[in-house]
Amino acid sequence: MSKDALKKAAGDKAAEYVKDGMVVGLGTGSTAFHVVNAIGKRIKEEGLQIQAIPTSIATRDQAEGLGIPLLTIDEVTHVDLAIDGVDEIDPNFFAIKGGGGALYREKVIASMAKEVIWIMDDSKPVEKIGAFPLPVEVAQYGYVQLQRKLEAMGCKPVLRVKDDGSTFVTDNGNYILDLHLGAGFDAIGLQDKLAGMVGVLEHGLFLNMCDRIIVGRDESTAEVIENATKGVSK
Repeated sequence: MSKDALKKAAGDKAAEYVKDGMVVGLGTGSTAFHVVNAIGKRIKEEGLQIQAIPTSIATRDQAEGLGIPLLTIDEVTHVDLAIDGVDEIDPNFFAIKGGGGALYREKVIASMAKEVIWIMDDSKPVEKIGAFPLPVEVAQYGYVQLQRKLEAMGCKPVLRVKDDGSTFVTDNGNYILDLHLGAGFDAIGLQDKLAGMVGVLEHGLFLNMCDRIIVGRDESTAEVIENATKGVSK
């Protein structure tokens, strides 16, 4: 079973939670791609009436091509539902996100949403997060100084580059430092430290922010797991 088939199963299931009249946050990445497609299909075939906020230029372009009505973040007062993928998530619903580079916009949308759903294939749930590098979006100005501070903290930061070797730049015009922490690091402690560092725009720690996760188990089956403790560490 391909990972993409599992992602599609999760995305198709998540699209069922979208209701008429909702303002929906659309995530970014290879898994979110499938839920955007599924929502576009419902609009076309069922006449679903929604408005959506994309979390990246890539998602905006995809949604526009599917005829999904879009809004910008500053045109709304609330978000009813945000749906996005994750890079890793543990049993406490502590997640790492931002592999696609859209972590800042994803966190803005998730923090506004009344309801949050993370979707994934079955490789994303883990016992302890940290094997996947933690993305940190940083200002270009002075990023080397910040990188040195993170190195001194033992975070092993690596400047993200594209396949051609050029520096990756986010949709917000910033750089990303990927922290190679290893599984089992102190997520809450690191979150507090990053929040106080000059030059850090946002980080990819999404701690207990989702209401449920949807895990693709096969090409037609997705498991829904509810989070009874949302907000405890938000």
